[in-house]
Amino acid sequence: MVNVTELRPGNYFLEEGNIYQVLDILLNKTAMRKMVAKVKVKNLRTGAINEMSRNSGYMIETIRLEKRQMQYLYDTGDFLCFMDQETYEQIEISKDRLTWEIQFLKGEEIVEIVSYENEVLGISLPAKVALKIVECEPAVRGDTVNKAMKDATLETGLHVRVPLFIEEGEVILVRTDNAEYDGRA
Repeated sequence: MVNVTELRPGNYFLEEGNIYQVLDILLNKTAMRKMVAKVKVKNLRTGAINEMSRNSGYMIETIRLEKRQMQYLYDTGDFLCFMDQETYEQIEISKDRLTWEIQFLKGEEIVEIVSYENEVLGISLPAKVALKIVECEPAVRGDTVNKAMKDATLETGLHVRVPLFIEEGEVILVRTDNAEYDGRA
């Protein structure tokens, strides 16, 4: 158990039967009042992002999640299949739990499966992934008032905005936190 003011981004805790990940924390102290911690959290079971406020002194039960390296194999329609590289054990995770992450999976990537007490909560993606452009608009000359960007479709079906000099068939880096172009691979 730790004081709510000791939480840091990336910590995990258990409250009212839900598992939360701390995304951000803001500590606010005024002259006549106790310190208040505003914690932005993600519920790992539902995927919902909320903000909760707790007074200083509120105790929270921190937990450790298990992370295993697994390889993404294939899509069965309703589930995604992953395999442990050491034991060759396979698990299936519902597509409903991975709606964001599926945009970055193309096949045979190594990802971290996150679980707590044998309950699979989801997957942890790397910060950036390399994806190939399968469809891209042609560049329009003279369209350089602001940052000159055009639409592109990637091999996973994800649509991103890329600079004008990027062509169809190139491999680019895409950030997994906001699905934006980050550079050439």
